[in-house]
Amino acid sequence: MLRALSTPEIAAIYLDAQQRIDALVRDLDDAQLAASVAACPGWAVGDVVRHLAATVAWAAEGRLQGLPTDEDTATQVAELADVPVDEVLDRWAEGAPEFAQLLADAAIWPGAIDVVTHEHDIRQAVGRPGARDVDGVRVLATLLLRWWSPSWPVEVATEGQVVRVGSAHGEAIRWRTDDFEVLRARLGRRSRAQLAQLDWSADPGPLLDELTVFPPAASDIVE
Repeated sequence: MLRALSTPEIAAIYLDAQQRIDALVRDLDDAQLAASVAACPGWAVGDVVRHLAATVAWAAEGRLQGLPTDEDTATQVAELADVPVDEVLDRWAEGAPEFAQLLADAAIWPGAIDVVTHEHDIRQAVGRPGARDVDGVRVLATLLLRWWSPSWPVEVATEGQVVRVGSAHGEAIRWRTDDFEVLRARLGRRSRAQLAQLDWSADPGPLLDELTVFPPAASDIVE
């Protein structure tokens, strides 16, 4: 069974990821900050940080109306384009606790999903894998499975548990994986070819079209 999730976890997940990103990014040189982020076409590493920091600022200013659109995120990056990344990180760190509490109070899970996802987008871009077995990854993988309603039953076998999603009736296709791969696959950080090559017990067929919250990556993302 999928364990119950508590909304206070949102703040902890958000702040843990913010602090990991802060430590990681402050250690990068100019070339790494300018590295292209495969999961965010058109963005460099510094742009991902600008988006995250600007989202916090917009919330504090009352400018954030629901989840940021593509147009919103482009504006966020442009507004901070001339601000040094260390200063962007300082601004984010200052506003993060209040923003994290706002997310928890309103049970806005996508806010936690966004920061953890972008942490790994950055890690992939600069070749610094890590933090794959933290609580945030495990909790958000559970949530993303809970939100998945495939048209055919699927048994998702991760570390130490098997979760059935979709119909309670019929023979299920089994997907052997781990929490990190659930997070990345569900959020469009794998190409369709990569999704097809996951450890399925049978041809997943149309399930691939139902697996991702966002469209699959245009090309393979290897991390």
